[in-house]
Amino acid sequence: MGLSYLVYPGAHHTRFHHALGSMHLMQKALNVLRFKGVEVSEDEENGLLVAILLHDIGHGPFSHAMEHSIVNDISHEEISLRFMEELNEEFNGSLTLAISIFKGEYPRKFMCQLISSQLDMDRADYLKRDSFYTGVAEGNINSERLITMLNVVRDELVVEEKGIYSIEKFLVARRFMYWQVYLHKTGLVAEQLVIRVLKRAKELVDKGSKLQCSIALNYFLNSEINTMSFTKETLSVFAKLDDYDIISAMKDWQHHNDFVLSNLCEMIINRDLLKIKLKNKPIDAIALNEHCKALIEKYNITKQEADYFVFTGEITNQAYQIKKQNINILLKSGKIKDIVKVSDQLNLKALSKPVTKYYICYPKKKM
Repeated sequence: MGLSYLVYPGAHHTRFHHALGSMHLMQKALNVLRFKGVEVSEDEENGLLVAILLHDIGHGPFSHAMEHSIVNDISHEEISLRFMEELNEEFNGSLTLAISIFKGEYPRKFMCQLISSQLDMDRADYLKRDSFYTGVAEGNINSERLITMLNVVRDELVVEEKGIYSIEKFLVARRFMYWQVYLHKTGLVAEQLVIRVLKRAKELVDKGSKLQCSIALNYFLNSEINTMSFTKETLSVFAKLDDYDIISAMKDWQHHNDFVLSNLCEMIINRDLLKIKLKNKPIDAIALNEHCKALIEKYNITKQEADYFVFTGEITNQAYQIKKQNINILLKSGKIKDIVKVSDQLNLKALSKPVTKYYICYPKKKM
């Protein structure tokens, strides 16, 4: 959820909640499939439960913010895989099947789809959970109903025809949750500020400054971490990082003598964020330059420093991707068709088209 609690005060649940919830739903899904005659061995069941329990273990503090700042060119999925491989060594190869399923390499395709697809146990949990904790009722899906409608045909996951309306609700809810929660403009600007805090901190450390922070965070500020340099030691230190490391550091850094670092931290700690405006068209370069110029003149700072406070970006929302791991409906006739082709909701086709919005961030009058 990143910094969504700045918008929705109840959104303080963690990925630990989500991991347990996803595993619980996986158990329910396996019970349903077995009842319908799908054979799942005990080893496969254990592999699925381990894979879904650990699917998000590679996420760093504040969700995706770490992927774009102090760790470069390595995704949370890759870090999750490295954690699983490390655990596999520790437990004498007992996670081998789970890793195969997690990587999508296991020959029984429906098992990989239960872990990662457009209708997996990950999404079935986080949409309902995040809807509950934020209070955004539009995201409240019926996970139990969805799971009850699952089946397997030719080793691929399908949804029985009577579950069409539940799938429609699921996709619409996903769209609402992205616009209202995951891509909410306040949460968006807050995450961008955290990314810039870590980027500035690393920049200052590279120039010789010493910043007060935890041992784990200090390790990443003083190292260039990418796919090649992400060692077992790095993994061990990464496991010690959480949101508190970042928050604690920002509470200290807001009093630092660097203009950029102190102001960025103060904005987040005091929830006095940058102004953000969303547009349907790319941001005009003239408007960007005007905000940048005004900031430079007011505080006598460099263009490079001003860029930390004035910037643009874009966000995309696509509730359903037709060409990627389709949600297939098993018709009563025995035929299998994509949800978009059998749904009588015209807006499902619209949901499959990506919607892009553009944003500009700049300081409010007082900074």
